[in-house]
Amino acid sequence: MKRAAFETVAALDLGSNSFHMIVAQLDHEQLRIIDRLRERTALAEGLDESERLKPKVQERAFEALRRFGQRLTHMPAGSVRVVGTNTLRRMRDSRAFLAKAQELLGHRIEVISGREEARLIYLGVTHAHDDDARRKLVVDIGGGSTECILGEGAEILESDSLQMGCVGWTMKYFEGGEISRERMQKAQIAAGLELQGIARRYKRLGWETCVGSSGTIVACEEMLRLSGWSNGGITDKALRKLRKTLLDAGHASRVQLPALQPDRAPVLAGGVAVLSAVFKILEVDHMHASPGALREGVLHDLLGRIRHEDVREQTIRSFARRYHVDLEQAGRVERTALALLEQVGNAWELEAASHERVLTWAARLHEIGLGIAYSGYHRHGAYIVEHADMAGFSRQDQQQLAVLLLNQRRKPDRAAFDALPPELQEPTMRLCALLRIALRMHRSRSPRGTPDFRLFARKRDLHLEFEEGWLTLHALSRADLDEETAQLRGLGFELSFA
Repeated sequence: MKRAAFETVAALDLGSNSFHMIVAQLDHEQLRIIDRLRERTALAEGLDESERLKPKVQERAFEALRRFGQRLTHMPAGSVRVVGTNTLRRMRDSRAFLAKAQELLGHRIEVISGREEARLIYLGVTHAHDDDARRKLVVDIGGGSTECILGEGAEILESDSLQMGCVGWTMKYFEGGEISRERMQKAQIAAGLELQGIARRYKRLGWETCVGSSGTIVACEEMLRLSGWSNGGITDKALRKLRKTLLDAGHASRVQLPALQPDRAPVLAGGVAVLSAVFKILEVDHMHASPGALREGVLHDLLGRIRHEDVREQTIRSFARRYHVDLEQAGRVERTALALLEQVGNAWELEAASHERVLTWAARLHEIGLGIAYSGYHRHGAYIVEHADMAGFSRQDQQQLAVLLLNQRRKPDRAAFDALPPELQEPTMRLCALLRIALRMHRSRSPRGTPDFRLFARKRDLHLEFEEGWLTLHALSRADLDEETAQLRGLGFELSFA
């Protein structure tokens, strides 16, 4: 793949409390921030009891995305990365919302797992502190979740995403804005119970410094400093004073603190309760806020992809090692699949770099299920890639890859393709057809190269031509292609060969 050349890049974080966008220029392969946008959408507040987004909140989110979309109008695909976090992970029937959101932005939205969110947060924090190689505990209190990461230098040792955040905890324990001692105590105890599950692992490894990121912690540090309760960072004593101020006010609308923004006040109590539990259960005595967070991590991860330092490639190699993939066979299948793609890419509208990437990944991992059992190994492999923690991959990435592995052999499962986002369904079926043909051509696992071949595509018709006489000498390959012709009809493709 050719290396992309972008002068400007952008990262968007569609969080549970706010949407953030950061735009940067590449200056000698360094990032120079030139613009920031933030819109409070309180997305988490809009989920009803069945985890569906209320129309009013949905429209508020769309209005924010319209404004963001205008800023991104002239930015090409590949120069922008958009990630969705906890609320988009939880939202039921999110397909329609995501389709409209992507239309407004003009760019694909990746819904990322909690573990991937933690990785990107840590990346954002470490890039903000390039000279700090100490072991650090990083805590990020978002609107819907709290990420805890323990790392040293660039290496993550432990990471967890806990289902508690400033918006969710405020709605649950401070309904109507009322703040009382009893409510604060219940919120802290509940947060402490969430943290108990990770506390032993983290404290056993230990850390030298504690860093907080994102809105709640950054706002708390600023309020404590301007109130004269802390000279720098957040301490337990200063945090107790902040809690007392909230309790004395009795209601979110009556809280008076320096630097407290109007859109932060309604969710401050929930955030402070979670932060207080972090200090108590993890025995933190001092935390300083970092200017780097999820969006900065997304931006640096995007820069890595542009430089061809894509963490997803490392993940694929790691999975291949872990599941003892036959690398020579995977390489043969990959080369043939990409040769097929090159021949029909234009006719089948599969020319985007993303198509080449996902076909490459599928070829490299198509046999990982063999590590479990030969019988049904395509199903085992699909389950692994759909449910494993895969650094750098979004949920959609893993789902698409799983569909390819599931349908690499035997009778295709059309319903699996229908479960993909609409824009991925037809391209994934076409990539699947190419992967299946490549696998048929390498059934013998012979180290000798494939014969000369040409593949032609028109709409949903495929015609495969070999050098004269080859099929006559290779009866198994002919029988395999006969069988494949029948199987591909299940996806609506008509394969012929000669």
